Amino acid sequence: MKKTMALILATVLTACMLTGCGSSGAASPPASAPSESANSETRTITDCLGRKVEIPSTVERIVPLGNTPRMIAYLGLADQVVGISGLKADSVTPVQAYAYAYKDMWSKLPVVGTDAYGATDYYPEQIISVHPDVILCTYTAELADEIQDKTGIPVVAVPMGTLFGEDYEQALRLLGDICGVKDRAEEVITYINNCLNDLAARTENIPEADKPTVLAAAATFKGTHGIEGVYSKYAVFTAIAANDVTRGISDNAGGVMVDREKILGWNPQFIFLDSGGVNLVKTDYEKNPDFYAQITAVQNDNIYQYPSSTCYYSNVEIPIVNGYYVAGLLYPEQFQDIDFENKANEIFKFFLGTDDYLSTLKSAGAGYGKVDLGDRG
Repeated sequence: MKKTMALILATVLTACMLTGCGSSGAASPPASAPSESANSETRTITDCLGRKVEIPSTVERIVPLGNTPRMIAYLGLADQVVGISGLKADSVTPVQAYAYAYKDMWSKLPVVGTDAYGATDYYPEQIISVHPDVILCTYTAELADEIQDKTGIPVVAVPMGTLFGEDYEQALRLLGDICGVKDRAEEVITYINNCLNDLAARTENIPEADKPTVLAAAATFKGTHGIEGVYSKYAVFTAIAANDVTRGISDNAGGVMVDREKILGWNPQFIFLDSGGVNLVKTDYEKNPDFYAQITAVQNDNIYQYPSSTCYYSNVEIPIVNGYYVAGLLYPEQFQDIDFENKANEIFKFFLGTDDYLSTLKSAGAGYGKVDLGDRG
């Protein structure tokens, strides 16, 4: 009898060892966890901060933080994102184009942090729970190290990316290398440069005397603004060599608040408004019609709107489209062969993979068109 019991016990123990049974269940990883064998090989890369980071040779599961979700979308990697930050699906608008294009996919993912309006936070437990191969960010070395220490997951920092700048190219190339899509990264960089070169070639030789003066107002920075919120060194205007009336008001590119009397002194012939600030301008016009009546752009009905170039960091596809829109109005002869709608949808398709994104923007009140301030008497 004792021999029989010993034999049965030995058989059970052997079965447990072979099948991995036991109270911990450690031998059976959760279905959502990546296969260890798939990522058993590693390599070391140097990120933009000079940090040496050991990452899996094959990256298939990504947690993007900071401005990297937008870049990841441009690189065609949206389906490899396993946790998202700064995304509230019910409040994403078409102006946050990369997030809107993939909101149905990303809204089902765990929220692992927030980057809204410059408030950066991350949730280590949530990040760990989605088993990413790598965490991507546009943060400082201190914060990148902190996240890596708390999660035990490699964190790679890439440049935040200046709109149309070389550091944006650096970011795309580094992400392309990490995620195995180097060809797509080069394709995106080439496409951006081809568009910029086309805009420059059409506008760079126009005599300054033939260029109407132009103002970018209702600028988006730390929220929306009315007519006093203007863009300085606006990349869209720089790309088309526009006669920007704000030239010289600041050494930095970005939004600036100015005295409304300065706008009267500039007296621009064309004004372009971020769509998000249009209603603020309209409300102000109702209260101060005499102010607006003195501006040439208002007198000649040359006030237009376009989507903001900025929404949770800087867009890329929208500013390129804005460049073609503004240039087509300022320099119609040089752009007479460009069908704006076709060109715009081509650009949106390349970056976002969606058809007729112009209609999506228009339906949200963020489309392109002339702004009617109301009765001017």
